[in-house]
Amino acid sequence: MPTERYLRERAVKRIARFEKVSKDNYISAVKEDYPRLNAEEIYESIKLPKRATRGSAGYDFYAPFDFELKPGETIKLPTGIRAHIDEGWVLKLYPRSGLGFKYRLQLNNTVGIIDSDYYDSDNEGHIFIKLTNDSNEGRTLSVKAGEGFCQGIFIEYGITEDDDVSDIRNGGFGSTTKNGL
Repeated sequence: MPTERYLRERAVKRIARFEKVSKDNYISAVKEDYPRLNAEEIYESIKLPKRATRGSAGYDFYAPFDFELKPGETIKLPTGIRAHIDEGWVLKLYPRSGLGFKYRLQLNNTVGIIDSDYYDSDNEGHIFIKLTNDSNEGRTLSVKAGEGFCQGIFIEYGITEDDDVSDIRNGGFGSTTKNGL
């Protein structure tokens, strides 16, 4: 078990913060795919991602509403969450380990990558998570609102010595390949 001294000496960097997107943004996102849900009520109960223990690397993302995935089914979840991340860092998203192990739960893009400049996007940096139950054992996944289903880990990254990119993101999925190319 890590001691307080170990944690101080390790000097874990505080490089990000989670926030909710605006209420209007969230309501619009939910109504697009889930018109029967009460988006305003869901918005009020959104939980910001948290680590379960002080030794946890991952921040648990919590389901905004109940959902069920039968084998082979997919769902796109508007989390209502955005992340303000210092430059030089990225947030990587993965299924929670136990759900991947029990249900072969997978993100459709294998690993979600949330860049630091996504925060300032037109969609407020709203993090969407698309999941598939890839169970080959016939297991149905049921997740209740407020239960953890995904985890995010902040990773520092570097760039090449000759990198001179100056383009600015404006958009979500696939938008970084549209800038200046």
